[in-house]
Amino acid sequence: MTSRKDESKFSQQNAREIRDMLLDALHAMKSMEKVEAIETSGAPEKAPEGLVDRIYQLTGSALRFGARATDTSLRLGRALINSQEQLRAMLLAGQSLKDIREVAGLTLTEMSEALNLRDKSVLEAIENGTASLSFELILRLAALIARNDPIPFIMRTTRNYNPEVWKVLNDWGVGRLPLQFEREREFINIFRRHDDARNLSDEGFRRVLEFTRQSFEMSLHFVEEQELEVRRLKAHYEGKDDTSTK
Repeated sequence: MTSRKDESKFSQQNAREIRDMLLDALHAMKSMEKVEAIETSGAPEKAPEGLVDRIYQLTGSALRFGARATDTSLRLGRALINSQEQLRAMLLAGQSLKDIREVAGLTLTEMSEALNLRDKSVLEAIENGTASLSFELILRLAALIARNDPIPFIMRTTRNYNPEVWKVLNDWGVGRLPLQFEREREFINIFRRHDDARNLSDEGFRRVLEFTRQSFEMSLHFVEEQELEVRRLKAHYEGKDDTSTK
C-alpha cells in the first residue's frame, strides 16, 4: 500500500516538473516574440541574413529554459535497446530529426550550435538511432523550428518519440496546457503593469509577495467553495444529486 502511494507521489512530482519545464519553455518563446517585435519595429532594412544568423537572433535566449535546462546536459546517453519496438521508435525519431535539419538547410554542426549543444555527437547519435530524443531536446527543437505554434509540435513529437514522458503529460492533462499557459501569462502581466514594484526593496517585495499569496489562497478557497456549491445545486435540480443516494 505504501509502495503504491510512494509511486503515485513520485509520478505526480514528475508530472509537475515536466509541466513546469514545458511552461517555462513556452514563456521563454513568448518573450522572444516580443523581443523580436521590438527589434524589428522601425529598424532600417538590413541585408538578408543567413538562416543560422536568424536562428541565433530569434531563438538564442529562448533556448535557455530556466535553471533546470540552461547549464545542464541533455542527459541523453546511450539508449539501451531492449526491444524491436524501442529500436524502431528511435530510428524513426532519428530520421525525423534528420529530415527537419535537411529541410532547414543546416549541417550537423550548425544545428548543434543553434540548439546550444556542446558538439554534434548528440545529434549524430539520435540521427543514427543510437540515442533517444529527450523531452528537453524536443523543447529546444520547438523553440527553433516551431516557435510560433510550439504546442502541437511538442505534443506530436513527444507522443511519437518519447512515450514515457507522453504518458506523464497525458495523465496530467496536456490538453489543458494552452489554458494553463495563458493564465500564468495573466499573472505575470499583473506584476509587469506596476513599475513601482520594481523599485521596492527586497524586504518590501517579499511583503507584497506574501500579501499576494495569502490573498490568492483565500480567494481560491472561496471560489472553489462557490463552484462546488453551484455543481451540487445543478446536480440536484437535474435529479443527479449524489448526496441524496448515500
